[in-house]
Amino acid sequence: MGDRWHVEVDRAVCISSGFCAGSAPEAFRLDAARQSHPREDELDASESVLAAAESCPVEAILIQMAETGDPVFPD
Repeated sequence: MGDRWHVEVDRAVCISSGFCAGSAPEAFRLDAARQSHPREDELDASESVLAAAESCPVEAILIQMAETGDPVFPD
């Protein structure tokens, strides 16, 4: 079994760019106010989720290792 990540979106920081949902729709969705939400609290580690976090213009997406809480992004 691969690594699992705990993913959060700080909606106080999110500017509704939609890059995350556009680049990783399997992991992120936008609500009616265009605020981002992870589809699940824990996701399989993947390049698309990391790319979505890196593409966020305000770094509103936080990724940690699910088991240890160690930061993945931002580091």
